[in-house]
Amino acid sequence: MMDKASHLKDIGLKATGPRLKILDLFEHSETRHMSAEDVYKQLLSENIDIGLATIYRVLTQFEQAGILVRHHFETGKAVYELNEGGHHDHMVCISCGKVVEFFDPEIEALQERIAEQHGFHIIDHALYMYGECPECAEAKPKRRR
Repeated sequence: MMDKASHLKDIGLKATGPRLKILDLFEHSETRHMSAEDVYKQLLSENIDIGLATIYRVLTQFEQAGILVRHHFETGKAVYELNEGGHHDHMVCISCGKVVEFFDPEIEALQERIAEQHGFHIIDHALYMYGECPECAEAKPKRRR
């Protein structure tokens, strides 16, 4: 695989320090879905000082170039993940914000059947399910009946 600088140049972006650092962060972070603020905090924790405005600009450029995919979960802020090709759906914890990715062929087939029944041809789709992760559900006090 080509190096990051060559890849950025091939898609029409200069290989600046901030772009390379942000790309590296998405490629190596255990957190797959990050907001601009998450990126900023992570970089600061590594003593890398890149301004929030620059981070927003780079994230937008990466989204437009197809490097990142933007999601609007019900957290009220955009989060980004690397575009690694291949479709997947998301479950989002409304308490802690944890995101679980999944793919289910039965759900995909059902969506196709429903679209076909209505004469639709699906071009793209996104499924977001909101609930509570096991840790948050367990942490809640049990209700007495």
